Amino acid sequence: LSIRRQRQMCIRDRFSMSLTFGVLSIQGDVLENILSVKAAIDALDIDATVTAVRTTDEISKVDGLVIPGGESTTIGQLSKFNGSLKILKEKIEEGMPVLGICAGMVLLSNNANDKVVGKIDQPLLNILDIKLERNSFGRQRESFESDISLDSIGIPKFNGVFIRAPSISDVGSDVEVLSKFNEKIIAVKKNNVIGVAFHPELTTDICLLYTSPSPRDVEE
Repeated sequence: LSIRRQRQMCIRDRFSMSLTFGVLSIQGDVLENILSVKAAIDALDIDATVTAVRTTDEISKVDGLVIPGGESTTIGQLSKFNGSLKILKEKIEEGMPVLGICAGMVLLSNNANDKVVGKIDQPLLNILDIKLERNSFGRQRESFESDISLDSIGIPKFNGVFIRAPSISDVGSDVEVLSKFNEKIIAVKKNNVIGVAFHPELTTDICLLYTSPSPRDVEE
């Protein structure tokens, strides 16, 4: 068996309960992430569903969450307005596994500046102790793809899609660096939380999703 197939089988064996995964649908590329999570569920052959979530009630019922790319300021402000920012923080601090993608990683941070305009007054979850810069690789027209590696979580090669991507210049002692590109930190992990600057949902490679922390991992 290939290493990837062995990892899939091992992860599938850890899921002994029915699970519900959510994609935060405040703003951003929600559909792409739902399809990506669905592909991971099918590949692992586990008893799970994925759904778009927005309200506090919907968020309270999920076992794991993807915070998608989009406009981090808009996601933060609307989440604060409808009360979901508070339940998000509570669920994450209680151990709910979360994957924050691009704007999602910005929302998870405790310190975000913009490359062009500097300090931004936006709601943040203050989960990841990181020094983050928005639009670190340029604006929309500077979007690019490049192979990256996340060796510490068993992914030696991954196609990174960078769209107005942030980067991280420094991390706290409780945050693990998973990947760098051109000496800039582009992926981090803290317990049940992974943040990435790129867009895994825009590739056909789902290994990052089934390598992310599972609810059972957190319970153990």
